[in-house]
Amino acid sequence: MSRKIYIVAGEVSGDNHGSGLMRAISSRDKSVQFSGIGGPRMETLSESVRNWTEDSAVVGFWEVIKKYRFFKEVFDEVLNEIESVSPDLVVLIDYPGFNLRLAEAIKKRGIQTKIVYYISPQVWAWKRGRVKRMAKVIDLMLCLFPFEVSFYESSGLDAQFVGHPLSETLGEFRGNAKRDDELIALLPGSRDREVEKIFPLLLGAASEISKIMPKMRFAASAANRACAEKMKGMAQEAGLPCQVSVGKSHELMSVACCGAVASGTATLEAAFLGLPYCLVYKVSDFTYYLARGLIAVNFLGMANILAGRELVRELIQHDASSERIASEILRLIGSEEQRTLLSEELEAITEPLVETGAYDRAAMATIGVMKDDPMSGA
Repeated sequence: MSRKIYIVAGEVSGDNHGSGLMRAISSRDKSVQFSGIGGPRMETLSESVRNWTEDSAVVGFWEVIKKYRFFKEVFDEVLNEIESVSPDLVVLIDYPGFNLRLAEAIKKRGIQTKIVYYISPQVWAWKRGRVKRMAKVIDLMLCLFPFEVSFYESSGLDAQFVGHPLSETLGEFRGNAKRDDELIALLPGSRDREVEKIFPLLLGAASEISKIMPKMRFAASAANRACAEKMKGMAQEAGLPCQVSVGKSHELMSVACCGAVASGTATLEAAFLGLPYCLVYKVSDFTYYLARGLIAVNFLGMANILAGRELVRELIQHDASSERIASEILRLIGSEEQRTLLSEELEAITEPLVETGAYDRAAMATIGVMKDDPMSGA
């Protein structure tokens, strides 16, 4: 008898993890039928999963409010679709602003299905009061980091550490870096809004660096072709030669001598690959001041959270100026010893994430929930 899983992801990273999980589940249970919404990689694995990531990848309170009607329409459509499909299981991947509300709406409507949440939302960093609400609607939380499980233990929410899939996607690059001492990586993020806000700052920093060190070259990676064309136009307008590729961020992280990386999944990937970098982030002032009052951790970047100190320089909001970004990159360029030390420290703090098999463990746990035993299939 076939089983039905409805899966929801809303960003490039979620699409990557969603496709990895779908493959792992299918390899263990070929009867599973997938439907839902996600990105292009998930779409290729099931014609019943549609790609919406070009419209869904926004960040910040104000940015979401401006697209409220769009998100409300998709939300209602997805909820109705779940009720119609009547899946055995709903898998929600990251994307907490949408997915946590969806989980609550599924239960409120009385839809008889189980819910697995893959990739814990960072409620341990902010909105801690939501955990008890989450425990009422989520059957199993799949965590990428061990410390997340201990955070959920007292809430009544069943959580399981399955490991981080970085090794699945980046294992071939780790430890094989052949760095170009004259190449700097500019990685502004995958969302359109991030590119619009952050890439001009990175280009400005690159221009400042070029005045001091004309031999330095710059390269960037975009999430898709449309974004790449936009970034190429921005570089041309800035009068700065910058090679822009599509989907080549990991390769770039492996060859650049250092870089500037927008906060998000890419900063952990850069740390995993040992790229010396500084973290850059900027949102609307409204979003920033609202978030600042909610955040309960000292750092934004996961590398610094894992290290317990500012291993990587964080340049956020008003500190995220072209001049300060240039200054930090020039500091890294100026000392091979400092770059080597930072690279080694980044690889050391991400060493616990090297173990492979994360998608397979997540798949076993997911299938287990459908069988009423989280460890079945192990």
